[in-house]
Amino acid sequence: MGNLFNTLKGDYLQRSRSYAFLITVAIAVYAAHSFVPTPEADYTTLNIPGYKGVYNSAWAGNINALMTTVMLSLCGFYLVNSTIKKDIDTEVGLIIATTPVSNFGYLFIKFLGNLMILLTISGIALLVGIVMFFIRNSGYPFYIGDFLRPYFFMVVPAMVVVSGLAITAEVFLSRKTILQNAIYFLAFTILILAMTRQTNTMGDNIKDAFGTGIVTSSINEKINKQFGENIQSITLGYIKLENNQYKTFEWDGALWDYNYLISRLIWVSFTFLLVYISSLFFHRFDFKQAVQRRPILQIFEEKTTSAPYSGFQKSALPEIATAYGIIPFVKIELMMMIRKDAKWLWLINLSLWVASIFLPLEKAYSLLLPALFFLQVNRISDLTSKEVTNRLHYFTFASYKPLQRLLPAQVLAGLILLTVLAMPVIFRLLFSFHFISIIQVLNGIVFIVALSVCLGVVSGGRKLFEIFFFVLTYIAYKSPGAHYLGNINTSDYPMTTALFITSFVLLILSFVVRKNQIKTL
Repeated sequence: MGNLFNTLKGDYLQRSRSYAFLITVAIAVYAAHSFVPTPEADYTTLNIPGYKGVYNSAWAGNINALMTTVMLSLCGFYLVNSTIKKDIDTEVGLIIATTPVSNFGYLFIKFLGNLMILLTISGIALLVGIVMFFIRNSGYPFYIGDFLRPYFFMVVPAMVVVSGLAITAEVFLSRKTILQNAIYFLAFTILILAMTRQTNTMGDNIKDAFGTGIVTSSINEKINKQFGENIQSITLGYIKLENNQYKTFEWDGALWDYNYLISRLIWVSFTFLLVYISSLFFHRFDFKQAVQRRPILQIFEEKTTSAPYSGFQKSALPEIATAYGIIPFVKIELMMMIRKDAKWLWLINLSLWVASIFLPLEKAYSLLLPALFFLQVNRISDLTSKEVTNRLHYFTFASYKPLQRLLPAQVLAGLILLTVLAMPVIFRLLFSFHFISIIQVLNGIVFIVALSVCLGVVSGGRKLFEIFFFVLTYIAYKSPGAHYLGNINTSDYPMTTALFITSFVLLILSFVVRKNQIKTL
């Protein structure tokens, strides 16, 4: 037990002391303060047409837990799903493979480490929610149980599920990061639909993997009974309110009955079973590949006579031609990105690329293009961090003018890759005279590359960008008005300007931070 605790403690401290974790915590604090807006706010995170809940303890505690569950279920997987890969990259796994620890013991420690990271972030969101309740106090009394019950009954089981899914994905799809991301994206989109259920039966609770439906169904039932409405669904997310005419209602919180608690126990047990099954197929860091038997090439020794030494002639050597441009760097960066993933993934990319030529322009713009960009997350997420990951930054930072040559080459390579993938849509927009939409697409490409470059330089890894890119892609499909590529039917000049300024600031910050890293190497 002592060894388990020490190992778990070391794993937790290692991950919690990283820049990625600290930045994630800062973002969580900023986001948590806006999870539960007051009725007077011009936005909402739980949209019920024509209605708003009063800012009492039950509403603040349950909505805070609901938003925490959804956001961490959305982003938490990408935050913790590389713990085994890190042991492979640092070669710590080879040491672990020689110890008496079992496969299940190792995976269980990693599972608990994932869970502790997610619970730390969710716990911070809980504290921020409590603090914001006192700051925005609207005269209702504070009950700590209204915050703790949804946290322990909804947030904690959901984080258990996410932690277990991350371990399972790493075991069965260890070298297929893009496949992990794509499968979880689809799974999350399907599982979160259970939040719109109308009833609270055992079957409905079991279908609800993250347990969020109990809150939305309870609110639905409250409004329908009190006001005689027939509201079918509730929209979750940051939504700006156009109409300030609404009715308020007082809600006493969700009823955490036995049906719901048993369903959470079932999901937690299922997660433990997944981790155990994963341990049966765990590679234990043994990557030996079968060597094909090939005929050994026989080299016959030939009798040769040694030629007399004629001396070294410097004039016979080719003249040294210096080249200080960045074109060779751009070419190498592009080749590394192109060769990075499996060939079958390029077949999918090519299929989407061709489909964007023949599908209706609006669908190609709003549906295919974000999907095509998302499939490149494994290629562009480590544009500026692969040197640190592979411990080559000592050489690259010491090269000739790395700030003026290598970093711009990485930025250009990312821009070229995404622009080429977007060419069918760009040409179709050009022929349709949608010039503003072309600017929006190019602006979105610059923003994605600038975000990848900046987060890679600042955090030294790829994890933060993967989280942000996943959220941006999810928003693009769920809230077209906040699409980072804009909308083909409307011209959102403030959004385009804001993205351009943000991209410029991110690139400037990247160069400033990288310059400091080179100086302090």
